Amino acid sequence: MAQSLETIAKALEARVAGDLSIMIASASEPHTAAPDQIALAMDPKYLDKIREGRARAAIVPEGTDWRGLGLEGAIFVTRPRLAMAGLSKAFDPGPEIAPGIHPSAVIDPSAEIGIGAAIGPFVTIGAGVRIGARARIASHVSVAEGARVGDDAMILQGVRIGARVVIGDRFIAQPNAVIGADGFSFVTPEKSGVEEIRQTLGKREEIREQHWTRIHSLGTVEIGDDVEVGANATIDRGTVRATSVGRGTKLDNMVHLGHNVQVGEDCLLCGQVGVAGSTRIGNRVVLAGKCGVSDNIFIGDDVIAGGGTNIYSNVPNGRVIWGSPAVKMETQVEAQKNIRRLGRLFTQVAELRETVTRLAQKGDTE
Repeated sequence: MAQSLETIAKALEARVAGDLSIMIASASEPHTAAPDQIALAMDPKYLDKIREGRARAAIVPEGTDWRGLGLEGAIFVTRPRLAMAGLSKAFDPGPEIAPGIHPSAVIDPSAEIGIGAAIGPFVTIGAGVRIGARARIASHVSVAEGARVGDDAMILQGVRIGARVVIGDRFIAQPNAVIGADGFSFVTPEKSGVEEIRQTLGKREEIREQHWTRIHSLGTVEIGDDVEVGANATIDRGTVRATSVGRGTKLDNMVHLGHNVQVGEDCLLCGQVGVAGSTRIGNRVVLAGKCGVSDNIFIGDDVIAGGGTNIYSNVPNGRVIWGSPAVKMETQVEAQKNIRRLGRLFTQVAELRETVTRLAQKGDTE
């Protein structure tokens, strides 16, 4: 739906100049923008591209001579990515889910559906479930018995929410996320090989048969307000207490949280991060893609881990880490530099050996 330049500026909380009545249907890169599109030129390097397109209005850095670029209007920003967040929200209509409850949905009579909620086709909602006001639930979602979902949730196709899971307001779940599956928890009647190796760090007294007995998951999952969970992400329920995710935390696609894991507020866990059971993660932690976190450890507040980091031990507050095993990032960077120097070092050592050998031979002949 087209919006005026003034409306978009208000959504971005940004200064605007020129013809505020220009109607904008969508956004575009500057060189391909049509007259009804707003050109995205928040970075100065894209300003010259505006002349290649046909945009009447653009989003530009503060202080830009917009008239000199042939524009009829401009919105001024100082933080481009933040502007993109507001702009994308303004133009994203969200999933098409018809108001009300689709006839094919199966909803237990004891479930409570909030005012203004939209329930799509083939959704299954169990006994005692509470769905908040204005929640939108797309097709083929299942919500098991006793679960709670807050107001203004958006739960997309194929999401599975287990029994007694508690979710806060404004929750977003991308397709096929699974929240509240049983934890991966097994034990052997005798001490297992894994337990032995953990104690000895590799030495085994005896290799013997072992048979796994399942430990059932009696806990659940508790998720705070404003949490987002990516496609195919999985959060296991706790063994006794709840697995928990704090307010404002975002999980990318294919993130896995094991049983009893506790994640703090405003964390960012990127694609393919795996966190093993009973680990605690503080607030504002960022784990880049493919980070692996061992079980039963603690990661402090404001930790940042580079991509592919494997974390095997506790990490103090504010530490920036990288590598496998994880070390301070500056240590890992220096180690990588040293590895690249090894070839040259070997050559130098070989040359020194030859020199020493020649000197030794010369000394023997004198």
